Amino acid sequence: MTDTFADAIGGLGDAEWDRLADGRFYSSALWLRLCALDPGSVSGGLHVETPGGGRAAIPVAAVTDEPTPQLRWHELLAARGLPAPEPGGLLIGQRRGYLAHLLTGEGTDRTEAAAAVLDAVRALRSPLHEESKIARVAMYLTTEDVRALRAAGVRTAPVALTADAWIEIPPGGYDAWLESLSAHRARRIRSEVRKFEKVGYEVEHRTLAECWRDVARLLACSLARYGRTVDVAPMAESFRKQGELAGSRAEVVLCSRPGEPPVGFCMYFRRSDTVYLRALGFDYDQLASAAEYFNLTYYMSARLPGVRWLHAGTETAEGKALRGATLRPLWLLDLSEDSPLAGYDEEIREHNRALLAQFRDTSPAISDALEYELWEPYC
Repeated sequence: MTDTFADAIGGLGDAEWDRLADGRFYSSALWLRLCALDPGSVSGGLHVETPGGGRAAIPVAAVTDEPTPQLRWHELLAARGLPAPEPGGLLIGQRRGYLAHLLTGEGTDRTEAAAAVLDAVRALRSPLHEESKIARVAMYLTTEDVRALRAAGVRTAPVALTADAWIEIPPGGYDAWLESLSAHRARRIRSEVRKFEKVGYEVEHRTLAECWRDVARLLACSLARYGRTVDVAPMAESFRKQGELAGSRAEVVLCSRPGEPPVGFCMYFRRSDTVYLRALGFDYDQLASAAEYFNLTYYMSARLPGVRWLHAGTETAEGKALRGATLRPLWLLDLSEDSPLAGYDEEIREHNRALLAQFRDTSPAISDALEYELWEPYC
């Protein structure tokens, strides 16, 4: 194990780290360097050699007062009526994106890799904490990686956090995607596209570096609609830095009325055949109620050449399910040797079953979208 906190990827070169990430964008060197721009933590990359000569890695971050509610493990567990590690410690995963992976080199045994990473996590010292006895919590893990870490010796049960939405675009592209949906859903999408086109919006594809001011302004408008008032200036500066670092890899689709400032945007990253939808914002007072949200996010992305997957994230499961998404579970797994969750397996499973039932019973569309085989091992 090298100096984990030397930089956002533990001192490895970007190409070397990305060989381990193997196309998983939210574990890529670019994304981890973007995460490291955020204040309030120290980002790092833990990478180890396994006894069999393989390699493994995982992003980590030392955190104190985490500003993002979805990463406050203490509050999330307490709200579920479960024992919780103290706030602050080592977050195993990245601070933005809500999808973490155990990374392994080609040919490396995954259980062996998980065991090496687990030992390294438990031995890791935080640059922000004097004590060695701190929480070491992995968040937003896939079922596959939970299985590997449990097989490697983690004794606490995983806690279901949310559902992650993936939309598959068949080889025929946008038209084949529509044909894969029910007739009712396909008609609805075509109607929403016609509505959007009838308004006469101008649609423009740009890089974040070219339009970060509009992105910040429109995101602030969206947040204000839901009761969150933000200072636009620091948000704009954050997007400026992201755009500078990401270059052409941070893409934005903007829509506007002819001759007027943009009224909506969707920012995304593309990795191989997958589009990762990252942020969107609208000036709602200027919209024409023409399904701008769905057109800028899903319908534009589905038309991009060569795209086979849209990663749509963890919110608004209903709208995504209606557009053909599948819903996969993401888990919290406490990797601490003395986890307060130890011995609470049945209570955790009860929570997991309740969350699965909540999704299942919300609507037929969500029920059909759930990948039950990924939920059931821990429910």
